[in-house]
Amino acid sequence: MKRTGGRTLARAVHEFCSIRMSARSRCDPSWVSRGRATPGVPARLRAAGREARKSYDSERGFELSNERRFSTHAAALRRLADRALEVPDLEALAALLTRDLPEALDVESATLLLWDRKLDSFEVLSCRGTVGGTFKPGQVVEAPEARFLLSEGVLLETPTGRGEGVLVPLLARSGLVGMLVLGARRGRRRRPLRAVESRELSSLASRAALALENHLYQREVIASERMAALGTMAGMLAHDFRGPMTVIRGYAEAMADDPSASAEIRDRARLITQMVDRLERMTTETLDFARGGRRLARRSLALNMLLEELAAGVQAELPTLEVTRDFRVPKDAMAALDLDKLRRAVGNIAANARDAMGGKGRLHLAAELASPAAGDGPPRLVLTVADEGPGVPPEIRDRLFEPFVTRGKKSGTGLGLAVARRFVEDHGGTLELLPEGPGARFRIALPLGA
Repeated sequence: MKRTGGRTLARAVHEFCSIRMSARSRCDPSWVSRGRATPGVPARLRAAGREARKSYDSERGFELSNERRFSTHAAALRRLADRALEVPDLEALAALLTRDLPEALDVESATLLLWDRKLDSFEVLSCRGTVGGTFKPGQVVEAPEARFLLSEGVLLETPTGRGEGVLVPLLARSGLVGMLVLGARRGRRRRPLRAVESRELSSLASRAALALENHLYQREVIASERMAALGTMAGMLAHDFRGPMTVIRGYAEAMADDPSASAEIRDRARLITQMVDRLERMTTETLDFARGGRRLARRSLALNMLLEELAAGVQAELPTLEVTRDFRVPKDAMAALDLDKLRRAVGNIAANARDAMGGKGRLHLAAELASPAAGDGPPRLVLTVADEGPGVPPEIRDRLFEPFVTRGKKSGTGLGLAVARRFVEDHGGTLELLPEGPGARFRIALPLGA
């Protein structure tokens, strides 16, 4: 069909429909697609009308390219929803949500967060795109903010959200299991999702939540089996360990109380008694870790005194390390913590640092008080432990805090950092490996209250 006065074929079809159709049928040009032979309408024009109907919108008229693109996005979301329940593992699910989904929706970035009920916070599982500069895998973060929230297929605008991102909660049978954070879509849009895209994305989120819940359950089962094996081993060791330790302690106490012994011998006997007590506590703590125990012996201490005791304990236990201190806490600050467990956690990190630096080197301890991210509640103690070694090998960074993970240590059991994280989490705190170097840098965040 030739142009007439600059009119396109689609425009001619639209004018023809407006003239021929009644007021009721003016919003529905379906008569064209049914192949109805209308007198005076050429076959070519009817074919063009069928093509035009594919992109018809009763509110905005004929918009061919936009509608085809939106239809393509919705179809891509449906295909991803079909794939979500068939992913073989957690890594494949994360790739689907943070790599394939952004490509299907043409968004700039995507981040998958796991909800940790115990810590009441999110853990970054995977992130792609420009948001990668903000989030790092394994990082513990508070609830993110975005301008839009997807709830049961409806896109809602949040009153306090910022930017153009979309929060997609992942709700399964057990409740919230994660959160998908989508960045802004490319191009200028008043709202990031159309109604059909919101519905399809909500369906994908529901299936992804079920898959995520199943994979997390499998991971917990494997972790429970490991803990059961560790508990059996620790129980056997504790049973065989305590007998000789009782004998050693008995003789050491007798030597310490012997008035005929020299002062040097009595001092060494008391030191033996203290070391036996420490071994007894370590055995008990390992059993608590294996059995999931959370018993804490909190004591209220001045924070400066507690930090000095931690540093002095590391220096005495690992004399080949040079411990530097940078404690920036108020003099009157108090903390109710289990000093023995905290000392053990810091000591395990320091022992790994010594081994990584070849047996000697410098260890940096820094501490400060930080307000919680939410802005309410008591401040938290943030303790940073850093060394000057080669850093954590990339191949074990993601599994660093799992039991039995070790590399390059002939006598290592792979329990040091796992025990450290358990003790910190027993306090309601977090232990994480910081991404930036040099060396390995760990951050412990602890609430000060009981």
